[in-house]
Amino acid sequence: MKNIEASVNAVSTQVKKEGEIKEEEYHMMRNEMIFYLRERPEYQIHGVAEWCENTQGDTVKGLDTYFLHIRTGQRCETPWTCMVGLSYDEYNEEMWETLAMRIVNRKNIAEDMCHEKEVCV
Repeated sequence: MKNIEASVNAVSTQVKKEGEIKEEEYHMMRNEMIFYLRERPEYQIHGVAEWCENTQGDTVKGLDTYFLHIRTGQRCETPWTCMVGLSYDEYNEEMWETLAMRIVNRKNIAEDMCHEKEVCV
C-alpha cells in the first residue's frame, strides 16, 4: 500500500545539459506510515519520510526519515525517543521496548518508510 503525497507547489532547479541551461521541476514527497506490534497492534509508532523527486521520478534531494512522539506528535529521531514522557499507566515497558527494538533492527527501514502505509513488526 502506498501513501505518497506530492506537494501542490513544484520547485524548479536549473540543470545544465550540453551547454544549455534547462529548468527542471521537482516535487516534495511525503509518506506517513505506522509501525505496529504483531502481538499487540494497539502499540504503534508513526514514521515519516520526506524527499524530493524530479518529473522522471528520480530523487533529487536526500531522504529525511523520522518518527512522531506517541503523545505530542513532535519529531523524534529514534523510536526510543517517541516514548519519553509517557505516564506509568500508558507505558507497558516490555511492549514499547519490543516495538522500538524491532523497528531499529528492521532491514530496509528507509524503503518501508517511503513506500508503505503500515508495517507489522
